[in-house]
Amino acid sequence: MRRSGAIDPRTPVVVGVGQAAERIDDAYYRGMSAVELATAGARAALEDCGADAAKVAAAIDTVAGVRQFEISGPAQAVLGKSNNYPRSVANRIDADPARAILEIVGGQGPQHLITELAGEIAAGRSEVALIFGSDATSTTRYFANADNKPDFSETVEGSLEDRGHGLEGLISRYTVIHGLVDAPTQYALLENARRAGTGLGPAEYLRRMGELFAPFSKVAADNPFAAAPVQRSVEELITVTESNRMISDPYPRLLVARDQVNQAAAALLMSVEAARELGVPEDNWVYLHGHADMAEQSLLDRPDLGHAPSAVMAVREALRVAGIGVDDVATFDLYSCFPVPVFNICDGMGIATDDPRGLTLTGGLPFFGGAGNNYSMHGVAETVAAMRSRPGEFGLVGANGGIMSKYSVGIYSTTPVEWKPDRSAQLQADVEEWPTVAVTEHAEGPGTVETYTVRRDNGRLTGIIIGRLDADNSRFLATTEDDDLIALLTDGDPLGQSVAVRSFDYGNRCSL
Repeated sequence: MRRSGAIDPRTPVVVGVGQAAERIDDAYYRGMSAVELATAGARAALEDCGADAAKVAAAIDTVAGVRQFEISGPAQAVLGKSNNYPRSVANRIDADPARAILEIVGGQGPQHLITELAGEIAAGRSEVALIFGSDATSTTRYFANADNKPDFSETVEGSLEDRGHGLEGLISRYTVIHGLVDAPTQYALLENARRAGTGLGPAEYLRRMGELFAPFSKVAADNPFAAAPVQRSVEELITVTESNRMISDPYPRLLVARDQVNQAAAALLMSVEAARELGVPEDNWVYLHGHADMAEQSLLDRPDLGHAPSAVMAVREALRVAGIGVDDVATFDLYSCFPVPVFNICDGMGIATDDPRGLTLTGGLPFFGGAGNNYSMHGVAETVAAMRSRPGEFGLVGANGGIMSKYSVGIYSTTPVEWKPDRSAQLQADVEEWPTVAVTEHAEGPGTVETYTVRRDNGRLTGIIIGRLDADNSRFLATTEDDDLIALLTDGDPLGQSVAVRSFDYGNRCSL
């Protein structure tokens, strides 16, 4: 039995976590809605806290929903949606919170909300908060061609703090007209930029990516909530086949986040005082020892496209708040939509990619699954469970959002500790002063390839290049369908290659 002693009663603790999932090939598959899935995760978190679930639900004053995939962009939710996702879930668990929040888009959202609402509890503005998220992309796919589609539309009364999509600074007309409209394409540009700094050729680097992710698949194979619980060898991950087709160079399908999932997860936070009053056993309390939230420079402004130093800064700040070093961390769950966000933290923190502690507790986004923004809530759930079974040790969750644009970190332990503020705002001001690269939108003349990828749209190959103009070293975006250049992009190594770029009303075009 762990004892909190004379700790400040306002101290926030995570007292319950829950997960829910269904796979399309399971006998019990129901094709649940996002609200139904989130409700299952929320109920699991209430049960997990070890107190009277109905009494706890009635005490919830704040609910926060991570924005699910189907409402994260401009497209319509084809099966309908709730007008107030957080309150739809709250109603189903018989909670009537004073405050309901719908978070912005981004995989940083789960950890960011936990940190934010833990701070609200510490400040005395909240006592019991429930955070949840879900994605029902498998359901959408399942009913895509059905004659009788379900209608998940519902209208719920009550206030909602809708924070919007939060895409400002992440997209622009310049990036969109050059094909930077999906995650694999944009992360592929970052991945190849990182490769440029390693000196490795395409085949060698592909193997490094496979070696990074093969251990993740082993973890997923043992996780009952995983969307693809199959252990994969390095060769399986990197060999391009009909079932492991190339998505955007250098990524075969098995190296990218699995987006056809039905998954949900939730976390229940309370003040120490509320936990005692509601009868939550102290053995269930897990403290947030360290935390930080940082945002990176806009994509084309970054001097080094292969790294996001602000994410490393967030990890270092969370460790500082926790009063520990990276060697003191017992478990990691690093956001792994693609290899480069994992490499980024390993590079910056000096963590070996084959560290015996492992880099995931869930199995990672390509194998556990991750369709939208809520993946790291599962990472938190696994971390909290691991910390309860390993009293006094520390677990780190790293949550990535955007195009390596935002990073939120949480460090968890059962060791009692009072809430400490972080310096994220101060550090963010420093990031805003970092040097940037000049960008030329209408590029003309000779240049060199800084990084690249190839989109595959229904069999049509389109090369996307970020390059530097010879005239002034400014950065430009361009696309190409030039056969010779496409051949070099797919079968050679174009990094540093001389190219010619021309500007048109519809964007820049590149050729050898």
